[in-house]
Amino acid sequence: MGGGPGGLYFATLMKSLDPGHEITLWERNAPDDTFGFGVVFSDETLGSIEGADQVVHDRMEQRFARWTDIDVTVTDREGRRDSFTVGGQGFAAMGRKELLQILQQRAVELGVTIHFRTEAPDPDELRAAYDLVLAADGVHSRIRTKYADRFGPSLDHRKNTYIWFGTDLVFEAFQFFVKQTRWGTMQIHGYPYSERGSTFIVEMHEDVWRRAGLDGAESQVDRIAEIFADELRGHAILTNSSRWTSFQTVRNEHWHDGNVVLLGDAAHTAHFSIGSGTKLAMEDALALAACLHEHAGLDEALEAYQSERKPVVESTQRAAQASLEWFENIGMYADQEPAQFVFNLLTRSRRITFANLEERDADFAARMEAEFARHQGAGEVRPAMFQPVRIGELDLKNRVMLSPMDMYAATDGVPDEFHLVHLGSKALGGAGLVMTEMTCVSPEGRITPGCPGLWNDEQRDAWRTVTDFVHARSTAKIGVQLGHSGRKGSTRLMWEGMDEPLTSGNWEVIGPSPLPYGDGCHVPREATRADLDQVVADFVAAARRAVDAGFDLVEVHAAHGYLLSSFLSPIANHRDDDYGGPLDNRLRFPLEVFDAVRAAVPSRIPVTVRISATDWMPDGNTDDDAVEIARAFVGHGAAAVDVSSGQVSKDEKPDFGRSYQTPFADKIRHLVAEPAGAKVIAVGAISSYDDVNSILLAGRADLCALGRTHLFDPSWTLHAAAEQDYHGEAADWPVSWAAGQRKPPTARSDKIPPRLQLLRDGAPEQVHVRWVRGEPRESPAECRG
Repeated sequence: MGGGPGGLYFATLMKSLDPGHEITLWERNAPDDTFGFGVVFSDETLGSIEGADQVVHDRMEQRFARWTDIDVTVTDREGRRDSFTVGGQGFAAMGRKELLQILQQRAVELGVTIHFRTEAPDPDELRAAYDLVLAADGVHSRIRTKYADRFGPSLDHRKNTYIWFGTDLVFEAFQFFVKQTRWGTMQIHGYPYSERGSTFIVEMHEDVWRRAGLDGAESQVDRIAEIFADELRGHAILTNSSRWTSFQTVRNEHWHDGNVVLLGDAAHTAHFSIGSGTKLAMEDALALAACLHEHAGLDEALEAYQSERKPVVESTQRAAQASLEWFENIGMYADQEPAQFVFNLLTRSRRITFANLEERDADFAARMEAEFARHQGAGEVRPAMFQPVRIGELDLKNRVMLSPMDMYAATDGVPDEFHLVHLGSKALGGAGLVMTEMTCVSPEGRITPGCPGLWNDEQRDAWRTVTDFVHARSTAKIGVQLGHSGRKGSTRLMWEGMDEPLTSGNWEVIGPSPLPYGDGCHVPREATRADLDQVVADFVAAARRAVDAGFDLVEVHAAHGYLLSSFLSPIANHRDDDYGGPLDNRLRFPLEVFDAVRAAVPSRIPVTVRISATDWMPDGNTDDDAVEIARAFVGHGAAAVDVSSGQVSKDEKPDFGRSYQTPFADKIRHLVAEPAGAKVIAVGAISSYDDVNSILLAGRADLCALGRTHLFDPSWTLHAAAEQDYHGEAADWPVSWAAGQRKPPTARSDKIPPRLQLLRDGAPEQVHVRWVRGEPRESPAECRG
């Protein structure tokens, strides 16, 4: 069912593999009916098509429009335009109608029976009559709907609205136009598909669409032509069943049921800004045909198909989700510096990084680093992570931070030699700011018996040993994170049973409401006013000891389901007094604590806050709530917001992935922190210096906090500097370790092959050399760009 590219291509592949297959295809539209204009393919997909069906590939190859650049044009509200080009990409596109004609012709040549302008029989009849029923009937699939209880679909309707046009203006590259209008931000996604025309997709938030009157405009074409007159340069807009719609993300728990299988948009969708639905559908067809050919049993073949394709598609969908959400929130970048905005746009999915762009277009990458340095007021262009930064009145040599991580290694709250080595090694290893784990403000505020504290002078003096070492032996700064465990306290050491109550020696735990963190956890006592007063006093006393202990920064821990976080979250806070209910009330006690700490600490020492940007729970805090939470803390003097997420309930369902919490930091930075002069710290699965540089260059955060990465390599920052050939003061090696800056004899050679050396010295063109597994590439063609 469905005669789009996915269904047609599957039919041709199966007939090619075995002419004895009897294949019938139903398509309710006419052969020349189609929606949209062009389709885009990657080199990888084209290679697979070439290997599977040379005839189809060769016919497609004759029709391709190819280009290597992405052009981005940004127009502000005053009509000023900035243009950027990044090369080295590699795209191929063709007209959708031409692709359908090629596939239809090939299917007929091979003997596929095709019924155009014909609705398919009832799926139950097809299941009984055929060995295999393929649902390639699109995003509104009849088959998926009929058997929804078996496929388990989820349909996510998004906030932006878009319309798919064409134009007789032939773009020279993949083109983004981003335009600030009096109604809000609008954008165009465009690309050439032939020597005669280009795809021209207009997209904007639904609110912008309504403000611009496009929901009721009599002539959509004339109105869009008026708004984008400069971009169209007098060329016409082409229509093809063009209508405004919102994107719908389709996911299915299962892709097959008995002898019925889903393919293409019936099984999944990915936003057009990151992936072509046609490309994904044809890749599905390749995989399904191969699995049916390779496996004797139908059930085995369909399970192999799902096992092969579903993880690949889900990875694409994660990138597409990040991309579509970026475009939904594009308005918050309206005041971003043009260069940073463009870099942010290009890296929006988090799949493309600074290193990727540098490899493709070194000049563009150099321009991004220079613009970042200029915007920061820095005199030297260097990797972004090694640009200095200021939090409040505290100057840091670089933008790398050791994230607070619970070590559970203290005795009676007293840190010892372990903490000296753990924190001292990271300071020697180059991090600009080293943070303690959550340091508890009272014995009752501990998570476990192994947690350190600052509730007595013995602990203060032990911490002083650590801070003295950091200050004497490195140029790093050191901060302390103060917290109270709340309902997550009185539990075993992590490796003995995380979040499980102690087998003996338990202490009473408190929370905003008598609700446990999860099954088998302590039920806290609801905190009274006297309890809250005592907690405030404990935070103040601990903050004063932190100053005496020599810490450079104090962070208030209001994340991860501990006491202050529990007050913030509607999952844990069911109070009906002034500290429960609406967000303003839930903020009241955490702000009381923050205000008291800020007052107890000299102004030269910045006070920051860590928050959970989402509870990852239905009815919990969302990223929109996090914006208001951050706004409240910044309004009360927080010099930085450390943006984490979750851990307020055992039942949470986080969406883990590389840099998965960075979008929350990005949102808080642009909507709250940057306008107020505060800083934002990104944390969460950040593990490479490329990711750090990419986050900073895009303006998603001001610093990056790395935890497990520093456990793997305490000298990670110094090693990142060496890998990037940076040897400045922002990554100063301890004098005793200076010899470590030199690469050992077994490291890759820096010698340029003689032939390339001659080209570089004697020819006007620049030659770039890169290494693959330590070996230089000697072909200039391989090195170009």
